[in-house]
Amino acid sequence: MRTALPAIAAATLFAAAAYAQDDLSKIEIKTEKLSDHVYMMTGSGGNLGVSVGDDGVFLIDSQFAALTPKIQAAIAKLSAKPVRFMLNTHWHFDHTGGNENLGKAGAVIIAQENVRKRLSSEGFIAFFGMKTKAEPPIALPIVTFTRDASFHLNGEDIRAMHAPHAHTDGDTVVQFSKSDVVHMGDTFFNGLYPFIDTSSGGSVAGVLAAADRALKTVGDKTKIIPGHGPLGTKADLKAYRDMLAAVSGRIAAQIKQGKKMEEVVASKPTAQYDAKWGKGFLPPGKFVEMLYDNLKK
Repeated sequence: MRTALPAIAAATLFAAAAYAQDDLSKIEIKTEKLSDHVYMMTGSGGNLGVSVGDDGVFLIDSQFAALTPKIQAAIAKLSAKPVRFMLNTHWHFDHTGGNENLGKAGAVIIAQENVRKRLSSEGFIAFFGMKTKAEPPIALPIVTFTRDASFHLNGEDIRAMHAPHAHTDGDTVVQFSKSDVVHMGDTFFNGLYPFIDTSSGGSVAGVLAAADRALKTVGDKTKIIPGHGPLGTKADLKAYRDMLAAVSGRIAAQIKQGKKMEEVVASKPTAQYDAKWGKGFLPPGKFVEMLYDNLKK
């Protein structure tokens, strides 16, 4: 029987406000310039993408409610304009916690249609035993799309592409064509083992498909914003994809042989990758348990 993941690990994963309110008061929003008008911001929770220009501010994800003033202050250093559009890469609250604040400030919230469905009702992230509450209407995406959507602003063609059944069932990858920047959301964790939310429709196959799709379109100079971890490159994304394919392949083979979870964990299928990928919020054993649960479905 799988042991429960300690609350602190879940807090590290999502930096849930319930656990980390004091820590959030100490968080600084750091900004990294990627092109003339596209930036990556880091704080607590999912990495943000920001496009600024004459047409207004286009923001990707919103982290936590307590960080909204700091995010707005960081954006104000780049543009005098407010956030006009805010796109959620998926529904998890370390990416959507600031939605209500930004909605009240006038931002048009956009997401794949499954994000609205999940945010508008109570949820449950099974692997962490974590319940989530329904969000108020002002925090919900008011523009949704099924597959892909395009935005044309700040001299840029911005493509939002649905990645089906990847990290969740509502993931979006965002491409800034002119700037040669891609925001992968949580379909890409750079330098740490990823979480795939099986209870929200996520799958290993979907994450690999999202990575493969991106690898076909990005170049060696493309700047890739991961959902978590430092700014990445095509080589980083390829290493991530190959790691996930190799480890999940080993686990799938043992499942086919009828091995129990404890046996698979004990076999240490991640051993060759632990030094590089195993020092994040999801330790090797828990990563294997998560993949086993997902692949067993």
